[in-house]
Amino acid sequence: MSTDAASTSSNKQSLHYIIRSGLAGGVAGCVAKTVVAPLDRVKILFQASNPEFQKYAGSWSGAFIAGKEIFHQGGFRGLFQGHSATLLRVFPYAAIKFMAYDQVHYYLMPTRQQETNVRRFVAGALSGTVSVFFTYPLEVIRVRMAFQTKSPGELSRPSFLGAARHIFREGAMLGLSQASQTETAPKGIFSRFPVLKFYRGFTVTIMGMIPYAGVSFLSWGFLRSHLLPPSQVGHTPPTPVADLAIGALSGAIAQTASYPFEVVRRRMQVGGITQPNRWLRWGEIIRGIYHSRGWKGFYVGLSIGYLKVIPMTAVSFTVWQGGKRLLNV
Repeated sequence: MSTDAASTSSNKQSLHYIIRSGLAGGVAGCVAKTVVAPLDRVKILFQASNPEFQKYAGSWSGAFIAGKEIFHQGGFRGLFQGHSATLLRVFPYAAIKFMAYDQVHYYLMPTRQQETNVRRFVAGALSGTVSVFFTYPLEVIRVRMAFQTKSPGELSRPSFLGAARHIFREGAMLGLSQASQTETAPKGIFSRFPVLKFYRGFTVTIMGMIPYAGVSFLSWGFLRSHLLPPSQVGHTPPTPVADLAIGALSGAIAQTASYPFEVVRRRMQVGGITQPNRWLRWGEIIRGIYHSRGWKGFYVGLSIGYLKVIPMTAVSFTVWQGGKRLLNV
């Protein structure tokens, strides 16, 4: 048994190990996101202040009513609007995140004796940052698809390619009077670098990802080391129930730490709809939220966030661990 463990550890940098680690993480992310997709749609509408649904924000009952209205507008598929873009983003995002975490964990904490809370946090923060960098444009497209609601006269829902084309072209047809209002962004920045439209809110996303991923993996490692017997952590696989419980608690802690960043990020991501030729800055978004709703505005939809993130994180960690055991990672 010890020989097999040593062999597995020594192969953690092999391409075969990395691919299997990424596959386990990607599948875990897709399964977890599918479980909570309807709640994710409602939360985005609340966070981004969609005027049609803002009256329901602030409570679980409001989320239920909003979900019913979405269902009446678009049927069962309406609850999963933007989910195709979610899966296109989540698989590489989760694969890169969990794969990067395995690698960083190996470099920083090759043995259990070297595991510390600081190193756990750093490993989680680095893995989350790397995954966001490579998949962020897909996230912006997904948020735009989830934000848009269908008008009574419309026959079709927003498509992935349609949303991508709209983001790429937005602001191009504005008149000179509107173009002159771009004092918060360098002149012609979107005309010269249209790809930047797919990175609205990227800086605040990175700032939010550091506490979210860092605290999530920190909590996961800390709770496992303290709540599970040493023999179970090192040799006998924990039960799925134990993984679910620890993952759920880790998600709740991480969500609380990073939620204000998420609200600001959503506002910036949909900024192309309300201010298509402006690069919205942190300051004006934060001031706007505070002036309209006070400090509570930074936590709008948090109860729904818990309702979504707790099961999502629990399922994600559990499927990740199960996939790694299945693939002998």
